[in-house]
Amino acid sequence: MTPRTKTLSGWAALLAAAAICALGGWSYADARGDEDLSYAKNRDVALADGKRHLARLNSLDGKDAKSVDAGLDAWLDSSTGPLHDQLGRTRSKDASELTKSGSTARGKVTDAALTALDERTGTAQLIATVDVDVTPRTGKGGTERKRFEATLARTADGWKVKALTAIPVGGGA
Repeated sequence: MTPRTKTLSGWAALLAAAAICALGGWSYADARGDEDLSYAKNRDVALADGKRHLARLNSLDGKDAKSVDAGLDAWLDSSTGPLHDQLGRTRSKDASELTKSGSTARGKVTDAALTALDERTGTAQLIATVDVDVTPRTGKGGTERKRFEATLARTADGWKVKALTAIPVGGGA
């Protein structure tokens, strides 16, 4: 191999490497601006926020008034719109009843999916199953399985639950 051939081979390899880097950069830029990717990211964020808030709305520590108050604050923080307003209106009554019962509930979302997402209006529909471990102050507790349909709304603090509907668990026919 002559020095000239070595130089040409080096330049060819450098040109091929530059072309590969340029193609990779173009591909990355194209994917980053992809509407489908943006929609998928928004869907994932709405689903994660919805699951977290639904678990919170099914959890409360009723051992004392301070714990109940903190739990009701968490409920308000997880909600927006009509649900938030309703929880605010019934807060004192809820606090009294929950403190008297002394029960503790821990909600865990076992499965969830978004059935609709409208990025333009900032709304989403979520369906979910939640296992709620209930421990009464006295006696034996247990786990309740619940199903919900929730309307989520995008807020400055992320997605929050705007409306919540319990779906009866059917016994099958």
